Amino acid sequence: MSEISKSFAGLAEREGALVAYVMGGDPDPDACSKVIDAVVAGGADILELGIPFSDPIADGKSIQAAAVRALSAGTTPRRVLELAKNAKEKHHVPVALMTYFNIFYSQGFENFLRLAKSHGVDGIIIPDLPLDEASRYARISRRVGVDNILLAAPTTPAGRMRMLASNTSGFLYLVSILGVTGARRSLRRGTLTLIADAHRYTRDKVPLAVGFGISAPEHVREVIRAGADGVIVGSSIVDRVADYRENKRAKVLQNVEEYVRSLKAATRG
Repeated sequence: MSEISKSFAGLAEREGALVAYVMGGDPDPDACSKVIDAVVAGGADILELGIPFSDPIADGKSIQAAAVRALSAGTTPRRVLELAKNAKEKHHVPVALMTYFNIFYSQGFENFLRLAKSHGVDGIIIPDLPLDEASRYARISRRVGVDNILLAAPTTPAGRMRMLASNTSGFLYLVSILGVTGARRSLRRGTLTLIADAHRYTRDKVPLAVGFGISAPEHVREVIRAGADGVIVGSSIVDRVADYRENKRAKVLQNVEEYVRSLKAATRG
């Protein structure tokens, strides 16, 4: 059983997992390490660490801006791996990398995956790697011992949802809305129906985690009640990090920790 799978399996009855996204190197690598500390202190069960990319097609303005800040600070994929290694050694929290396929392809998929594994990475999320092209890379991921976490969309038909549930590992990432990442004020009624439908295919196979648009404790509670095994929150964390300045550092880190703690509390009903 992978570290990510163990994290889900170790939760109390009726408790959901909180997957917290942090853009690697935002606002700079040293400050990002402190942000990770705050996220874990707040109770995140799994850390999703982004590798900044110049063309993040699945991301909204908050995460795009975070990527710009990170790249401007000189963040490289290798530096993000160092952040992952530090987080794993310091906090023993499962770490999943989120980035785009070009990062892996340009460095050699298996070579980079092995390097990631040696830095404590437990899973990868590649939004622009569709199921039709994922089988070869999933085999490599299994051989290396890293979960290849696939994504399902609101428009995913039943047959394809079944295939995704059978081929993903760690968890199935259910995108709750059409469009890009970004905090929303409320959940759409269709999102809860989507979760219930997807859960029919993941039940007793793999955990179901829901992301995109989740930004408040009440969203978390609704998603868990609808049948999800976990929630993924990113843009609202990134928005708080955007205020990071040397003279505001302590306040921002406290804000991040308290916000994550409120989300984690909501996973327990």
